[in-house]
Amino acid sequence: MTFLRRCAVFAGTLASAFILAASATAQPVTVADVKYEDTSVLNGSTLQLNGAGVRYKAVFKVYTAGLYLEKKASTPQEVAAQRGPKRMSITMLREIDSTELGKLFSRGMEDNMDRAAFSKLIPGVLRMSQIFSEHKKLQAGDQFMIDWVPGTGTVITVKGKPQGEPFKEPEFFNALMGIWLGNVPADWKLKDALLGKPA
Repeated sequence: MTFLRRCAVFAGTLASAFILAASATAQPVTVADVKYEDTSVLNGSTLQLNGAGVRYKAVFKVYTAGLYLEKKASTPQEVAAQRGPKRMSITMLREIDSTELGKLFSRGMEDNMDRAAFSKLIPGVLRMSQIFSEHKKLQAGDQFMIDWVPGTGTVITVKGKPQGEPFKEPEFFNALMGIWLGNVPADWKLKDALLGKPA
């Protein structure tokens, strides 16, 4: 085999490897039987799945969560620094009282902020709690999304329906992300999974 022929074969093999690698990364991710597509479209932008995992409470699976961003991020700081659209998609794995979930989210925000910063967000936190309490219960399979849309704010969608007016402050979305990505996350393994770290 001539040198040029060997180079051509090598180049072909390399191209095949790149195609395989690309198709491998483009596969949806299934977590606890919930499928997260590799991409999600938000406000005209195509976001990519950064990571997905399961929220456990003791030994029970409560919900799955998937984080979508414009580009991959491996730290909470990198997630916060991105100025484009972002999405947290959550699918319940068991029935839960929605009011209780709203309280847990409020506590999660408070646990990851200093008191002064949290106090500024209290009106939004109360409104978010009201959104969840109006749904009474979330059943296994129910989905809700928390989206950051630049120029609009944080949009909470429950079972396919946007809930009320957007929360305008960028700080509110970042505080919500603190529930999962903060220094006191709801679940450390879920935090790692959302940041794309191997289990």
